[in-house]
Amino acid sequence: MDQDPRKRLCFADGRRKVDYVLVYHYRKRSSVRGSPSQHRLSIISNGSYPLGVEEKDPEGGKDEPAEVVVDVEPLDPADGEKIMIREEFEGNLKDAGLEIECDKENKAHGHAFIRLHAPWQVLSREAEFLKIKVPTKKSYELREEKGLAATMNEVWRKLNQPFQPKVPHQEQEHSRTKFLSHCFSRDKLHLYNINSKDTFFDNATRSRIVYEILRRTACTRTCQTMGITTLIANGVYDSAFPLHDGDFHPSGQAEGKNDRQLLHDEWARYGAFYKYQPVDLIRKYFGEKIGLYFAWLGVYTQLLIPASVVGIIVFFYGWATVETNIPSQEMCDEDQNFTMCPLCDRACDYWHLSTACGTARASHLFDNPATVFFAIFMSVWAAMFLEHWKRRQISLNYSWDLTGMEEEEVRSHMNTVTLCYSLITSVCMSGFLHSGQELISMTVFPDTDQLKITNADCYMMRHNGGIPIQNY
Repeated sequence: MDQDPRKRLCFADGRRKVDYVLVYHYRKRSSVRGSPSQHRLSIISNGSYPLGVEEKDPEGGKDEPAEVVVDVEPLDPADGEKIMIREEFEGNLKDAGLEIECDKENKAHGHAFIRLHAPWQVLSREAEFLKIKVPTKKSYELREEKGLAATMNEVWRKLNQPFQPKVPHQEQEHSRTKFLSHCFSRDKLHLYNINSKDTFFDNATRSRIVYEILRRTACTRTCQTMGITTLIANGVYDSAFPLHDGDFHPSGQAEGKNDRQLLHDEWARYGAFYKYQPVDLIRKYFGEKIGLYFAWLGVYTQLLIPASVVGIIVFFYGWATVETNIPSQEMCDEDQNFTMCPLCDRACDYWHLSTACGTARASHLFDNPATVFFAIFMSVWAAMFLEHWKRRQISLNYSWDLTGMEEEEVRSHMNTVTLCYSLITSVCMSGFLHSGQELISMTVFPDTDQLKITNADCYMMRHNGGIPIQNY
């Protein structure tokens, strides 16, 4: 743990970056003494355990602690099956181009970590397949505002300066120079400003690419499963996650802070509650979806300020007029002493109206003539919030080059898990794992001369997505 935090984000060679981590729990077989074909456990006894073998000291002839060998049961068959599934899955990941580094299983049981790295060939191939937009060399200058609008914007910028986060990327994002973006293509590498292939794709994009590979990698030899999500649900892996950019504690140098440290200092702590959110840095670190969510949350929280101010004014209006409220005065007047009927038939007694004085005064604080105005104000506020968020969303879509992108529809994967054919009922059943739930689809084929269903046909149905194939 004393090594450099930056080296912990790379493979053992210190160069290849860890893009994703897989975690699983392992249990090693017991150590073998004697014949390697037997599962035995060596126990050293000091006399408290009955031993069948004693060893003599060749020099003094004294009795020494002897060694006994006890048979140990083999591993659970399910653990052996998980090992085979992991080996096949990791082999398929290597076939997809990912580089893998595994931990050595030194302990008898524990957690092991598998580190994944996507080289440039995989990143460029998947970026082209996913149509990821990247900036090109071509840029243009935004037109500068002039006149009264420019003066007002400058004044507003100076007033907001104390509330802006101190992020170095903030000035670059709001500069007048904009770079055109284009979907990545391996045939047009000359159009992109590639200074280094290792840093061309940011960490969020690299993690997204590796996750897409994990999501669609299948295990067809050991089991019919598709993707890392199904393997985690089946207990083959415990978790899968990308790594952060080092420690979030400040390093003491303002220029040498990574993105995680900047987010911690300027966003994810109570001392920065009065500052605007660094949405550009959030988008860079977590991706566009998380960035848009926190941008919406910032707009919502910001517009809650006028709503809360009006609500406080309405509350203080009720507090100031509670003494002049006629219903409250009549209920609190002990001279009138109104006697009220019991609230229930037998157990309740008569009660005086003046006992509800506190409830009436408290009700007037929140239910007074000003609340009618507050209700109208909140209706207008809701409409203004929606329009303001639409403008903010369009602005972010333009700044982040999301104008031509649509939200990807979540595809439900169906994985065949069971298949059987009954010779008695002539029913071919195939089970599917659909969105985490097991759905059994049954197709009944009568035993007629027009259609004969055999086990071979069911096997073909299994490997063709459940589509029945007829043999005539």
